[in-house]
Amino acid sequence: MRRVLLVSLLLISSLAHAELPETDWLELMPKSDQKALELMPEIDHSSPEAMGTFTEKGGMKQSKGLPAVMYSTKTVPAMNGKQIRLGGYPVPLESDAKGNSTLFFLVPYPGACIHVPPPPPNQLVLVRYPRGVKLDDIYTPLWVSGTLKIEKVSNDLADAAYALDAGKVKAVEEGDL
Repeated sequence: MRRVLLVSLLLISSLAHAELPETDWLELMPKSDQKALELMPEIDHSSPEAMGTFTEKGGMKQSKGLPAVMYSTKTVPAMNGKQIRLGGYPVPLESDAKGNSTLFFLVPYPGACIHVPPPPPNQLVLVRYPRGVKLDDIYTPLWVSGTLKIEKVSNDLADAAYALDAGKVKAVEEGDL
């Protein structure tokens, strides 16, 4: 009996420390938006509609003229309240007194929101991480785990259709790939 209890406790402990499976960015986008993205022509970053506009505070917003899917805030209801692990790149927004990022966008590819146009709002996740994470390089991919919420967020840099209360943030390591 004691041995069964010990094995059970070890199993529970290992499950508690197991990583959540990776969530694919496309899981955050309704099928209709996925189809529209597949059919969208390649964006030429030198074209007028790709240039975006700077806001008064210096952020870059999309200018009108791109296909509607690039502005989509359509979400997947089944993702609301779900525990996920999402890989992506940080776009810092706020930091604590030690310089650790406590609020940032997570985006699916490096340089998003720096180049234009930013990803559609349903491909941007606002991450709240009160513990903070040191971000030395925005081109270092992160794993972010926590509870995803459908929440429309707008700031001077971009708009997001989701927010995530992170319980864990860590850099992606070679062995993760």
